[in-house]
Amino acid sequence: MCDCGSGKPGAGPYATGRALVEFVLAAHGGEVAASPLPNGGLQTSCQGCGNSFVLRSFVQQCPACAGVHAVSPPRANDPEAIQFAGAGFTVQQ
Repeated sequence: MCDCGSGKPGAGPYATGRALVEFVLAAHGGEVAASPLPNGGLQTSCQGCGNSFVLRSFVQQCPACAGVHAVSPPRANDPEAIQFAGAGFTVQQ
């Protein structure tokens, strides 16, 4: 089992907002972020602009406004667990 903060309420994979996005981006050396979500992804609406899209990887930008959204592996089947990094957050390539 990894030491990714799983046992800390409100931290690691259970963080919210930008903290969750940053956690997933860094998880396992960055490998988790681009991994595909199970079952083809989660239908969601951008928490920045309201555009509807399918979150297909653990971290993804809204196709309309580039707002960054993420979900953690333990919650990958729950669209309510998708978090938004906030306006102006960008993913460093």
